[in-house]
Amino acid sequence: MKSAKIVSVLLATLFAIPVFAQNTNTPNIDKRQENQQQRIAAGIKSGALTAKEAGNLEKREARIAADKQAAKADGVVTREERAKLQREENRASKKIYQKKHNARTAVAG
Repeated sequence: MKSAKIVSVLLATLFAIPVFAQNTNTPNIDKRQENQQQRIAAGIKSGALTAKEAGNLEKREARIAADKQAAKADGVVTREERAKLQREENRASKKIYQKKHNARTAVAG
């Protein structure tokens, strides 16, 4: 009887550990994605971004979102995956700035 209790406790522990180990939260990346979407929208609204520039920036953001989903697919976002996503967000941020501050503007319609 005592060994049955020990086995059941061990089994419960083994099944509970993966639940606690799963860390797919990416709050910083989520916030940056939201912020960058707002920056792109503001650039479109002000005319600082052309339709083509906005499209390219949106594709870049979509790739980052896909990479984030792929990182979450196995149930854990590793430090390396977070660093990769962070680098992608840094590059996207620079591109947004460059595209918004170049000589091209959208034609007022």
